[in-house]
Amino acid sequence: MNKGWEQHKLGKIMNVTSVKRIHQSDWQKVGIPFYRARDVVAISKGQKISEPIYISENKYKEFSEISGKVKINDLLVTGVGTIGVPLLVQKTPLYFKDGNIIWFQNNNQFNGIFLYNAFLTRSIQNFIKTTTGVGTVPTYTIITGKETPISFPKPKEQDRIATLLKTAENLITLQQRKLEQLKQLKKAMLQQLFVNKNNKQPILKFKNFRNNWREYKLSEIVNLEDNKRKPVKATERIRGKIPYYGANGIQDYVKGYTHIGKHVLIAEDGANSVDDYPIYFIYSPSWINNHTHVLTAKEEILSSEFLAYALKKINYAKYLVGSGRYKLNAEILKLIPLKIPTMNEQKYIESNLSKIDKLIILQQNKLTQLTTLKRYLLQKLFI
Repeated sequence: MNKGWEQHKLGKIMNVTSVKRIHQSDWQKVGIPFYRARDVVAISKGQKISEPIYISENKYKEFSEISGKVKINDLLVTGVGTIGVPLLVQKTPLYFKDGNIIWFQNNNQFNGIFLYNAFLTRSIQNFIKTTTGVGTVPTYTIITGKETPISFPKPKEQDRIATLLKTAENLITLQQRKLEQLKQLKKAMLQQLFVNKNNKQPILKFKNFRNNWREYKLSEIVNLEDNKRKPVKATERIRGKIPYYGANGIQDYVKGYTHIGKHVLIAEDGANSVDDYPIYFIYSPSWINNHTHVLTAKEEILSSEFLAYALKKINYAKYLVGSGRYKLNAEILKLIPLKIPTMNEQKYIESNLSKIDKLIILQQNKLTQLTTLKRYLLQKLFI
C-alpha cells in the first residue's frame, strides 16, 4: 500500500498561517465559536468545552476579511499547552486564538480525514516534539508547521485509508457513548440509593427495606490502618505482581505487600480531582504508600464494598486543608459523618452497583481494544 507515496513539507503544499488577534474585550457568551488551544484538546477527547467563548458576527466578518475564513477540511493544530493536537474542521463559521493554534489551509489538497490522521501518526508527532523547544515552554509555530513533513499517496488511496479510519473512529465514538451512558446511570443510582444529610431514607428504596439509616462518624465504623503504609522510591522497588498504590490508584507492581484483605483507599494528598475524589476498594495483597489513607470496615456493622460506594457520595472540598496540593488529614477524616442502613440493605445496594461496575469495565475494555486497533492501523497505513 505504501508504493508511490510522496513526501513533502506541508508549507510547500498549502498555506500554514494564523489569524488576526481577537482581544479578550471582544469575547462574548453567544455568537461565532472562538477556539483556544484547550478547547481543541477538549474536543479531541470527546469532552464538552468548559466555558466556551464566542465573538460577534460583525467582528467575525471584519477579521475574516483580513485573515480569511476557516473552511471545511482545514486543519487546526494546537501550538501551546498540549501541543500537536489536531482538529479537523467539520463545521463553520468559527474563529480561533492566534498564537494558540496553527491553521493549515487544506483547500482540498488532501482528504481531510487522511490529513487529520496523519497528524496522529508517530512520525509527525515525533517531529513536533523534537522541534518545539526543550527547557522553556514548548511551542509549535507557523514556521515549524511549514517544515512539518508529510508522506501521502494518490487521492484514491487517501480516500480508502480515510474510509477505514473513519469506520474505526465511528466505532470508538459509539463505544464512548455506551460507556458514558453507563457512568451516568451509576451516577444517578448513587444519587438515588444513598441518603443525603437531611433524610433518613434514600429516594429510591428497594422492596422490603424500610428502616431508617443511622449516622456515624467514620471513626465509629472503620479502622484506620495508615501505620502499615510504606513509601518506596521508584528506583528502589523490586518488580513483582503485587499492586503498589498511591493517591490516585495503582502506580506500579512490586514484590511484597503492606496490607492484605478488604480495604478502602482514599487519597490523603496529591488527589488528581477534588470533584471525583480518588477512592478505591481493594481485595488482595497490596503495597500502599503514604499518600492514601487505608480504611478497614468494622464488619459487624459495615461492608467494605458498601463503604467504597458511600464515600463516593461525599463532597470532600470542605474537608481538605492547604492550597495547591490539598490534604485530607486523618483526624478530619475520622470525623466525617456517614449514614448507613442495615447490613442486608448494604449488601443489596452494593450488589446492584457492582453489576453496573462490571458492565462499565466490560465496555471500557472494548473501548481500549478499539483504540488499540486504530493505533495499529495508523502505524500500518502510513509511512
